[in-house]
Amino acid sequence: MKINLPNARGKLTPFILKTEPIKLQAPKTPWNRIAFAAAHVVADPLSQTGSIDWKATLTYRRHLMKLGFNIAEAMDTSQRGTGLSWIEAHELIRRSLEDAGPLSPRIYSGCGTDNLGPDDARNLDDVIGAYIMQIKAVQKMGGRIILMASRALVRVAKSPDDYVKVYSHVLQQVNHPVILHWLGGMFDPALKGYWGNDSFVMSMETCLAIINANVSKIDGIKISLLDADKEVAMRRALPSSIKMYTGDDLNYAQMIEGDALGHSHALLGIFDAIAPAASQALTALAKGHPEKFNALLAPTVPLSRLIFSNPTQCYKTGIVFLAWLNGFQSHFVMVAGAQSARSLPYFVECFKLAEKAGLLLKPELAVKRMKHLLAIYGV
Repeated sequence: MKINLPNARGKLTPFILKTEPIKLQAPKTPWNRIAFAAAHVVADPLSQTGSIDWKATLTYRRHLMKLGFNIAEAMDTSQRGTGLSWIEAHELIRRSLEDAGPLSPRIYSGCGTDNLGPDDARNLDDVIGAYIMQIKAVQKMGGRIILMASRALVRVAKSPDDYVKVYSHVLQQVNHPVILHWLGGMFDPALKGYWGNDSFVMSMETCLAIINANVSKIDGIKISLLDADKEVAMRRALPSSIKMYTGDDLNYAQMIEGDALGHSHALLGIFDAIAPAASQALTALAKGHPEKFNALLAPTVPLSRLIFSNPTQCYKTGIVFLAWLNGFQSHFVMVAGAQSARSLPYFVECFKLAEKAGLLLKPELAVKRMKHLLAIYGV
């Protein structure tokens, strides 16, 4: 099978599809790594208000869970803070927990401070109150929590001690150990300097101080800094009971496999797009086959590096594009029109790299849809 695709000079050239698609297989071996997939949302293309297609959104979560993944709900992959409001996030969390039924403990949901308006945070008490409101709302539904980084806290904090004060107070309100989330400025420029410092070493010291003072309230921490050395340094400094969840969408294979001194678990947006390959890789690792683990993930790395290329915060566009190519949704329309955040050459390269990774699960459908997209662009 082939399709004519524009090359770097804009000339149409044949691209031959020859990679065998990875089969969807529910894992039969328990994994020795905890793996959360941060899942995207599907917009309703017929809505004038940009609302969510709940059926398609929940169906995709079932797909991920069947492949063995836990769900990180209402996170930045779902366009939280870039189109998805707290009101919509609350509804998403509720529906997701209800739909999962007895599997709901496998869903951890993002709690932040986006119930505050952009300029409504005047002091630390406002930030604490916003966090607690979301925590209580999610816990009332029986949900477990990922404590998201707060743009409001960055705005009002005057020192690292302010972060210690906020987190120490907020963590006392949780009824189940939470996953902390350190999201770097490349994902959200408004979070630059989180923990009160631009220095990684000093920021890590502040974060570790919070963790060490609240060990019983914390399950682990997800770091999304796209820097393997920084993640390993903090992983080795964590208390023994605290898990490191890699959020490194560029070096995830290395982080998950680990080394003689330890490994990371995973909470990744890229798992949304590479779930079939990642599921089989995690099964291979659990069976004691690291070579197969790396062989399965290696072809996904170029795809992930493209999806998360600058501007990194637009990675959601590539995630949803692949879900559309693979038939998980009937359209390529995103909340807040975010499908326009990337160029046609980006989509063409996504198509090629997904094929090479065996991630075009229905090649004929993918080709048909890619031709349709090309036609929209006049190609």
